[in-house]
Amino acid sequence: MSTTDVPIRPLGTTGMDIARLGFGSWAVSGSGWRFGWGATDDAESIAAIRHALDAGVNWIDTAAVYGLGHSEELVGKAVAGLPQADRPYIFTKVGLVWDPDNPSAAPRRIMKPASIRRELEDSLRRLGVDHIDLYQVHYPDTGESLEYAGGGFGAVSPNATPLEEYWQVMADLKAEGKVRAIGLSNHSPDLLEAAEQIAHVDVIQPPFSAINRSAAAEIAWARAHDTGVIVYSPLQSGLLTGAFSAERVANLPADDWRAAHHDFTTGLTANLQLAAALRPIAERHDASVAEVAIAWALAWPGVTGAIVGARKPEQVDGWIGAGAVQLTPADLEEVAAAITASDAGTGPARP
Repeated sequence: MSTTDVPIRPLGTTGMDIARLGFGSWAVSGSGWRFGWGATDDAESIAAIRHALDAGVNWIDTAAVYGLGHSEELVGKAVAGLPQADRPYIFTKVGLVWDPDNPSAAPRRIMKPASIRRELEDSLRRLGVDHIDLYQVHYPDTGESLEYAGGGFGAVSPNATPLEEYWQVMADLKAEGKVRAIGLSNHSPDLLEAAEQIAHVDVIQPPFSAINRSAAAEIAWARAHDTGVIVYSPLQSGLLTGAFSAERVANLPADDWRAAHHDFTTGLTANLQLAAALRPIAERHDASVAEVAIAWALAWPGVTGAIVGARKPEQVDGWIGAGAVQLTPADLEEVAAAITASDAGTGPARP
């Protein structure tokens, strides 16, 4: 597999050099669970993954909870049979546990040591690999159910596992060779600092886009600690592709989690206004609106790579050029002005 088409960067101190764009497999997870994106076609999903690899992507990000195991199974099928030299890095996550008897219920945040080890073995089996390249804690353990809020935090149960306990287990898995690197997703700077005192935080994975800029502090922390940063939802779940409209949102299927999310309801007008403001910049760079939105996230100091999803091969073509888009200071000021004018999202408007 050639990675000459997508720029490469070192992922913190992990020893892995990754493309600046990674394939995110949340959207291919299918329906029938709490945070699905509606019905998907497995053959198209696998084709999308392989198309991204052919185009220069060399890592795939997934999670056990996506499709309640289905996403990991699809990733396993997509990479099965590839020559060793062509196999991408596989990143997955732990800590969201579902009830198989009630798949529509919100998964619970559980990071008890026995649960972590059980989840790891299940992920290895579904992926068809003997180790995980990057194993990430999906959310801080609260012992309660997850209600998705784009990186928000829920109530904490007295039964929650302390970070110091679950991060030590993650470090043990790394020492045992079951995982190559360990990371934290959706963890605040104070939690990152507490984890760093136990074992180095190799990578963080926060949500980050021109709409959701609230992870700026986490990214700054990572930059100061030689920690890699892979951001998720740089297109804010499709809102920054330039392809969304109020009509399209109104026609989202009931089993698509986005239909009820505030970004697609009360925040929709502002978000679409910001997306429209990216179009003139895209035209100047001969790029898509999606590529400009991703390039904005990649331009933030400390960001190593961005996770981008696709459910069909042609969707990959709409963002694969983002790593080569070099936004100028004037472009970044134009985006900042659009953020201010639209009042979209939260967080600083410029690096």
